[in-house]
Amino acid sequence: MSEQVGELLPPTRLMLTPGPSSMDPRVYRALATPLVGHLDPWFMEMMGDVQVLLRRVYRTENRVTFPISASGSGGIEAAVLNPLESGDEAIVCVNGWFSERMAHIAERTAARVIRVEAPYGRAVDPEDVRRAAKGRKIKLVGLAHGETSTGVAQRLDDFRKVADELGALLVVDAVATLAGLPLEVDRQRIDICFSGSQKAISAPPGMAPITVNAGVEEVLRARKSKVQSWYFDLTTTMNYWGKERTYHHTPPISLIYGLREALRLVLEEGLEARWERHRQNQQALVAGLEAMGLELFVSNPADRLITVSSVRVPEGVDDVRVRRQLLDEFNIEIAGGFGPLKGQVWRVGLMGYSCQRGNVLLFLAALEKVLLEQGFKVPAGAGVGAAVRASLAAPESVTIGNRK
Repeated sequence: MSEQVGELLPPTRLMLTPGPSSMDPRVYRALATPLVGHLDPWFMEMMGDVQVLLRRVYRTENRVTFPISASGSGGIEAAVLNPLESGDEAIVCVNGWFSERMAHIAERTAARVIRVEAPYGRAVDPEDVRRAAKGRKIKLVGLAHGETSTGVAQRLDDFRKVADELGALLVVDAVATLAGLPLEVDRQRIDICFSGSQKAISAPPGMAPITVNAGVEEVLRARKSKVQSWYFDLTTTMNYWGKERTYHHTPPISLIYGLREALRLVLEEGLEARWERHRQNQQALVAGLEAMGLELFVSNPADRLITVSSVRVPEGVDDVRVRRQLLDEFNIEIAGGFGPLKGQVWRVGLMGYSCQRGNVLLFLAALEKVLLEQGFKVPAGAGVGAAVRASLAAPESVTIGNRK
C-alpha cells in the first residue's frame, strides 16, 4: 500500500438518530482508561459494579443481569433462542422492522411462531394476541416496547395480563426505551428484557444488557435440547457473569468501562428525572414540528415513542437532500425510514445525552432553514417558538449537567 493513511479524525456530530446517541464527555474519559485483562481480578470485581448498576436501571433484583457482548440484535437472539425449542409455540407482536426481526429469529428455531401484526405506525392490540392463542399453551409472547423503525410504543402492562392468561413468558425488547421512559422489570413482571447500550443509556454501541428472572432460569435448566446458538447460550455466558466468572469469551473491556460510567450517570441523574426530561423534550419537539406544518407518522399521541419521533416527509421535499444538508451545514444527523417507510419518514432520536432542550431548538431552527430552501413554506420561527412555549408550560425544568 503506497498511500499513507492519516490520523483518525472523526467529525463531531450531534446525534439525533434512533441510535447511537451522543455521549457525555465522562463516558469518553472512561473509554480512554487503561486496558486490563478480562480475567484480571480488578476487572472481575468491576463487572460486579456493572451488574449492580444494571439492576438498578432495570429496576430488578434478577440474579442474571449482565451486558451481552453484541448489538441489540444479539439481545433479540439471546432472548428468543434460549427459551424456545421443539414443540413450543410462541407469539411475536409485529408492527415494525425490529419486532419483525424478533419474529424472523424465532422462526429459525424449532418452535411454532404465530405473528400478531399491526400496520406500521400502530400499536399491536393485546386482544389480538389473546385471540391468536385460541386457547393453546403458549411458551412466550414477544414484543418491542419501542419500535424505532416507526416511532411506536407499546403499553406493557396489557401484555403482561395476556401472557398470564396464556401461561407465557413475556419477552420485551427495550433497546430504545431503557433509561428513556418508565420501565420497571420486577413491578411489571417482565420475564426477559434486553436493551442496547447506545441509545437512552448513551454508552458506546456493542453491548446488549439483558435481565432474566428466576422462572426463566428454571426454564433454561429444563431444556431438552441445547440452545441453537453457542455464543448466545445464557446457560454458559451467565457463568462468566456469575460468581464463577468462568471464561466464556473475551468481552469488549473498554466498552464495559464506558457502559459502567454511562449507567452511573443515569443513576446520578435519577431514573424518574431522566424519564421526565425525555418526556418534556419530546413534547417540545412535537410542538415545534407541528407548528412548522409537519405531520407525525404515528397519529395517536398515546402510541408515540418518546425517544424516537417519526415525521412524514412532506410532498415535494427531497428526503435525502434534507438529511444531507443538516449533516453538512449543522453537523446534525437524523435518520430516514427503511423497509416500507424508505423515503417516507424522518426519524429523530432524543435519547440520553442527546436529549437536551438546546438540541431540540437547534434542530428545529436548522430544519426550518433547510425546508425553506426546498420551497416548503414554514412560518418564520414557528418551530422554535412553539417548542419554547411547550417547555415553559412544562411543570418544571429538567436538566442534564448544566444543559436543559
